[in-house]
Amino acid sequence: MNEQGTVISDAREPVTEGERDAIAGDGPGDAGARDEHGRIIFDVFARGCPSRETMEHITGRWGILALAALADGTYRFNALRRRVDGVSEKMLAQTLQALERDGMVHRAAQPTIPPKVEYSLTPLGCEAARRLLDLIDWLEGEMPEVLKSRAAHDDAKNTG
Repeated sequence: MNEQGTVISDAREPVTEGERDAIAGDGPGDAGARDEHGRIIFDVFARGCPSRETMEHITGRWGILALAALADGTYRFNALRRRVDGVSEKMLAQTLQALERDGMVHRAAQPTIPPKVEYSLTPLGCEAARRLLDLIDWLEGEMPEVLKSRAAHDDAKNTG
């Protein structure tokens, strides 16, 4: 990470002009996508940066809950759906596909009849889940204060 908080990758693979434009979020020919050492610069605040899409996958309602649930271990699809109460089959499938594509979730399909599919976290997914679980723990611990603030806000709105 540089002084501005932008993440810099050590990846040295070539980047096409289109990829560079998408990363930088600017027009063609923009050289701002790499630092002086040729490392790719990722900035989640830039409209076209691919880190923004991954952040959406991780921090969306179902992404957070799926990653946190998978931190407990390997789940089959329906067991994970029961654990993440309220998620539809379609939304869980889409969420898992996006997280698998981003390298957060591993999908293991065994050639049985019926097929047995299990989901688990990759090392990258474990790190993301650890950070999300810290947020979840903090949030659950602060809920009395949140509820107190909500009630005060609602009371002020209703009397004002």
